[in-house]
Amino acid sequence: QVQLVESGGGLVQPGGSLRLSCVASGSIFRIYDMGWYRQAPGKQRELVAVITSLGSTTYAASVKGRFTISRDNAKNTVYLQMDSLKPEDTAVYYCNTEVQTRSFSTRRNDYWGQGTQVTVSS
Repeated sequence: QVQLVESGGGLVQPGGSLRLSCVASGSIFRIYDMGWYRQAPGKQRELVAVITSLGSTTYAASVKGRFTISRDNAKNTVYLQMDSLKPEDTAVYYCNTEVQTRSFSTRRNDYWGQGTQVTVSS
């Protein structure tokens, strides 16, 4: 009932930039927290950044100062601007969204995107 479509991944050289986008669609009454996670080969999935409905942001220490998360509530979209990319940023990036789907229920469910590959290499 809720779908997340990610885009913006690709191959970039160290020091380069990419902007990831994630658009939510379907049965959406309200979106709460939105975030980006990543998983590198042989590693556990980790939180990269999260933004609340009030606009508060949290970043992993490894990306602080280089990545910026933002959202456009009118478009049900969350972005991740990635600058000064490093090889260690290479991973599959996943969008996660907390959604209230019905107006008469306060129940929140979280949904995941399919993932988009980011490769930083020279």
